[in-house]
Amino acid sequence: MVLLKIIRESFNQAFGQIIGNKLRSSLSLLGVTIGVICIVGVQSMVASLETNVKSSIQKLGDNVVYVMKFPWQTEGEVKWWEIIKRPNVDYDDYAVIQQDVKSAAYSYFSLQLSGKTLKYDGKSVERTNGFISTYELPKVIDFEIGQGRYFSEPEYNLGSDKMILGANVAEALFGVVNPLGKKVSLNGRKFEVIGVAEKSGDDIVNIANFDDAFVLGYETARKFLNVKQLGGFGSSIAVKAKPGIGLDQLTDDLTGMLRRGRQLRPMEETDFSLNKVTLLNSIMDNIFGGLSFAGGVIGLLSIIVGGVSVANIMFVSVKERTSIIGVKKALGAKKYFILLEFLIEAVLLCLIGGVLGIAIVALGLPILENYIPFDLAVTTGNIILGVTISVLSGVLSGIIPAFMAARLDPVIAIRQ
Repeated sequence: MVLLKIIRESFNQAFGQIIGNKLRSSLSLLGVTIGVICIVGVQSMVASLETNVKSSIQKLGDNVVYVMKFPWQTEGEVKWWEIIKRPNVDYDDYAVIQQDVKSAAYSYFSLQLSGKTLKYDGKSVERTNGFISTYELPKVIDFEIGQGRYFSEPEYNLGSDKMILGANVAEALFGVVNPLGKKVSLNGRKFEVIGVAEKSGDDIVNIANFDDAFVLGYETARKFLNVKQLGGFGSSIAVKAKPGIGLDQLTDDLTGMLRRGRQLRPMEETDFSLNKVTLLNSIMDNIFGGLSFAGGVIGLLSIIVGGVSVANIMFVSVKERTSIIGVKKALGAKKYFILLEFLIEAVLLCLIGGVLGIAIVALGLPILENYIPFDLAVTTGNIILGVTISVLSGVLSGIIPAFMAARLDPVIAIRQ
């Protein structure tokens, strides 16, 4: 009961300070409010951005290894002139993996076809990218068909003139017309549209995003394109591990079999790169960790300024209520009663500033969503973080004034 009475009285005094000294209190709480806005706002934006980027990266598959000419991550001195001289990843490498790598469940070989024009009924879409792939594409990565279907195995093996369009390409060519069964022209050749890929949406990192592309089967493409010249950075093999097989084992098996397939001697350096999504996640963790740290430092500086301001309010409050403190102690109030009274008052002041900051962030993020291509949200964790920081700021800024008030001599205090 006594504690509840102290809390109620402290609450009333905190609001009394704000109402009675509006300008001083507002300026003092501004630092706490800005600090919480910086910390909660930055953490919310970073968390939302991280979720968007990592969800895009996860489309590549967390149990998939990508065989490529170029590495995603390098250590030490990078000898790019040697990497550039590496042979392109090609269909022969894919054949070796299909036949000899027993730890692989599925794999597909893909090539990039850049800057092509698709035409239909007088309409055209220029600078469209083509994705040429072997049949196993949807078995390895997240490739969903939104309308129509994927290639059948006989269609793929026979190299039928079939094509799958990205959502944006289909909309640009056909508008509201159903594209299925229609024939589009590519390099003067007609292809029947059998499917439209599921729209990927507004991902910040367009990984495995087929919205602005079209998909051809490898056997179809090799009939009218020189696929040997389409290698380089755009050629890769994605290999999915069998259930229960770790990526380390799959990586070792791929290294051994591909080196043997390329007839590399034991002392020769490996002339291909094995890239894993875990590498990208590690890079992203470092980037987002740095952003969170920077936002935290800015917010911490603001909160320190706000804490000093709140401490100033509490020193003034102790000075103004010195005689009242003396009377309370003369009537038997314990030191810890006085200590708690001022400490709770400081915490409440900071908490008011913190709640105001959280409210501003919660109201501001939906407005900010109109100008950025991903969703923003204040998570429960970030709200708890903001409240915790406010409470700690109140404790630190109020502890010294509270101790000063608790240690006042009642006789001297009453006289003052």
